[in-house]
Amino acid sequence: MAAPWPAGPVSPESLAVQFRGVLWFVVFTTGSWSAAATAAAASEETLKCEDLRMGQYICKGPVINDATQEPVNCTNYTAHVPCFPAPNITCKDSSGNETHFTGSEVGFLKPISCRNVNGYSYKVAVALSLFLGWLGADRFYLGYPALGLLKFCTVGFCGIGSLIDFILISMQIVGPSDGSSYIIDYYGARLTRLSITNETFRKTQLYP
Repeated sequence: MAAPWPAGPVSPESLAVQFRGVLWFVVFTTGSWSAAATAAAASEETLKCEDLRMGQYICKGPVINDATQEPVNCTNYTAHVPCFPAPNITCKDSSGNETHFTGSEVGFLKPISCRNVNGYSYKVAVALSLFLGWLGADRFYLGYPALGLLKFCTVGFCGIGSLIDFILISMQIVGPSDGSSYIIDYYGARLTRLSITNETFRKTQLYP
């Protein structure tokens, strides 16, 4: 049962004591909440290593397969390379652990694009189109036997079809019939088709 409120007048000393008690309680609880909020904000401010800006990390080049001229770990058109945060950078690694890096530890794996190849060489296709295109050898090689036979019977459509095919193959517009890409030197002259996807939008920059 609650204590009855005093009926008589309250002295100034009693009011002062009660006021100091309330003030102490407010300061104590507010300070604890502020400290917790500050700690939570500091925890949230620690970026993931994947969100570091250019210049705050360095990535190794991919290991290239000599036969396919693509990264050895290419799967579903994506490969990953190890990236090392710069010295004195603190960020959360792939396991979610906050780590202070010295420059020699792997912070995250960066995805890079790669291509699906199936044994069709770009150099061979261009050479066949240039020298034996009038016989349809380029179309046979790329997996278009009907067009190859038609070019063979018409001597490359009287040379016009051979010239058109040579231009299309050289510009990598016509590729293998199975939808794979040509085998081209990884650091060679490759055609890159630009398209608009969910990955090409302008990413908002985060400033401290």
